[in-house]
Amino acid sequence: MRRGFDIRAYPGFGALTALCLVILYAPLLVVTVYSFNASQSITIWEGLSLRWYADVFTGPESATFKKAAWNSFTIAIMAATVATAIATSAATAIVRGGRYRLRTLSFGLISLPLMVPEIVTAVATLIFFSAIGFTRGYMTILLAHTAFCIPFAYMPIAARMQGIGPAFEEAALDLYATRVQAFRRILLPLMMPGIISGFLLAFIISLDDFIITNFLKGGGVETLPTAIFGAVKQGIKPNIMAISTMLLVVSIVIVTLSYFVSKSDKTD
Repeated sequence: MRRGFDIRAYPGFGALTALCLVILYAPLLVVTVYSFNASQSITIWEGLSLRWYADVFTGPESATFKKAAWNSFTIAIMAATVATAIATSAATAIVRGGRYRLRTLSFGLISLPLMVPEIVTAVATLIFFSAIGFTRGYMTILLAHTAFCIPFAYMPIAARMQGIGPAFEEAALDLYATRVQAFRRILLPLMMPGIISGFLLAFIISLDDFIITNFLKGGGVETLPTAIFGAVKQGIKPNIMAISTMLLVVSIVIVTLSYFVSKSDKTD
């Protein structure tokens, strides 16, 4: 009897895996550890301290970081909300809409931002806003993030909808519900884990985005990633490690929450 394929049995698999994990996570671990360093130096360890976390909120750069954090979170919430609503509508049309002429093209347009390099998207969006005379600032970032986040919200929503059999809606229609009622009272609640997961994924994509934001932000408008980048250009300081660690923790928590929400309440 033929054994099942097990990639772990290949020579060097363990060493290669360990190398990849070190390359990916060692820099994050270093930043996290040194954010608790009592020293002003980023290379000399002088003991554990929370002084740099306090500096983020009360130090000379705290006003900049607070304003950048407000911009990041408000843009991420609004962009994720609108992107999730559009993605839900798109998933309903593509997955539940049956066969129609532009179905494949619609799916391609939804997926396109995932395949196009982000730098290309940033440049194209900048050229578009410049061509129509739209001043760069908060609103340009919000509009660009909304468009960019749609495919990220669409993926878990569509996956959830594909896992819901048509029997639920058919049963509702047999009981004299209209299609709108069947969608609102049957399909939408069943889709909710996918919708929440899509919102969380879109939120974290917007919150962490740097390239598009850096191209489209106007004078005096900063988000956390661009504020961190601007501070790093003047030299890496321990408070930058502290704020980077906090942003990393927020990202990990939201991505983990999105994963567990998407796996919850599976429908056969």
